[in-house]
Amino acid sequence: MKGVIHRRAVTPTSQSIGLFVNTLTKLAQLLVVAAFIILSVPSALAVNTESQLSAMSTSPPEQQEHGLSTKAVEIARPFNFPITNSMVVSWIVALGLILFAQVATRNMKQVPRGAQNFLEWLVEGLYNFLVGIIGPHLAQRTFWFFATIFLFILSANWVGLIPGVGSVGWGHRTAHGIVIDQPLFRGANADVNMTLAMALVFFASWIVWAVREVGPMGFLKELFAPKGESAGVLRVLMVVVFFAAGCLEVVSILFRPISLSFRLYGNIFAGENLLEAMSKLVPGFGWLVPIPFYFLELVMGLVQALVFMLLTAVFTMLICQHESEGPVTAHG
Repeated sequence: MKGVIHRRAVTPTSQSIGLFVNTLTKLAQLLVVAAFIILSVPSALAVNTESQLSAMSTSPPEQQEHGLSTKAVEIARPFNFPITNSMVVSWIVALGLILFAQVATRNMKQVPRGAQNFLEWLVEGLYNFLVGIIGPHLAQRTFWFFATIFLFILSANWVGLIPGVGSVGWGHRTAHGIVIDQPLFRGANADVNMTLAMALVFFASWIVWAVREVGPMGFLKELFAPKGESAGVLRVLMVVVFFAAGCLEVVSILFRPISLSFRLYGNIFAGENLLEAMSKLVPGFGWLVPIPFYFLELVMGLVQALVFMLLTAVFTMLICQHESEGPVTAHG
């Protein structure tokens, strides 16, 4: 893998094509897995939401908040297959990324231009960035996942800011204007099912990478075995202490998918609600007031994509590094 990303080195262009195609293939696989996970969890996650919505429906109309719904709206059910508005946006984003990658790599040239130049710059920058964090060995094995996660989350966050997402759909007229009850589109990451699906895919990949790198016994030793040299009573004490710490670490690991998913979902959902609130703050100027907050949400979309990618990369590095190795960034 050494030198694969550097397009101006002596590496053949065909290897760069292989990297692009591999990343594209993994993107499609990840999204297919995520789509099936999304369909398996919405009913469980929506139980509390349904009770909250039913309680709201009993309140007077003037006291109801017409903000963004806490769950995605089902807009179709062909062949008993539920399709929500957030799934539509996620499919649009995935299709857009795949088409862009196909167009950019269709006619690869030694001196890149246009879309090829932008894609190579993006892939090379992400790869070098990850190498500086988790090292070249892990970056070679896991780059497809982290690059996919970053590009998909960033694209989904920014697509969710396009006018019409959340404001085009089915609704009713009120004294204050038209209220959209069932929007046709919803930000993909403003649906906790999507963020949880990505977190669970990472969790499964994390286990596979850890077992491949250190083996099953090494995985257990990394969690429960005492570190360092000791003997006698101190050794027994260290075994007990590190076993207790390992049990706490297992609990922490099990909660990682929840923390990853709700961190991303909470920030994106709050941002979309903020934009909607600003658009209704000053009657007649709903198009003007949210403009500064759109720039804030553009930055927030980038930050959240980076945070998700960095957290998953660091979690992977911590479990996959061998005992003789220190953190890659310790002396950076």
